[in-house]
Amino acid sequence: MTSYIEVHITTASQDEAELLANVLIEKKLAACVQVSGPIQSHYVWEGQAESAQEWYCNAKTSQDLFSELAETVRANHSYKCPQIIALPILAGNQDYLDWMSEQLQ
Repeated sequence: MTSYIEVHITTASQDEAELLANVLIEKKLAACVQVSGPIQSHYVWEGQAESAQEWYCNAKTSQDLFSELAETVRANHSYKCPQIIALPILAGNQDYLDWMSEQLQ
């Protein structure tokens, strides 16, 4: 059985989020990428408290494709250290999971 995951990615702009979504779908590294935002992120970067408006990508894929997806995101991302976090999909509508399998490499 395929292990499915959701990959959470933040970007600096809506354009960057849309670019990533399109690249991941085109390369069949994600079955679906939802883009939302803007969101407000708070974090510490290089010792300084920061706050930034960002956009959020939620990509659905398989665990087997995570490494290639992460490399593709890094190659197309403006951040030095982008958020690329994977969470397991523990269960799902079987029709949707079957559709995901058809969309992925």
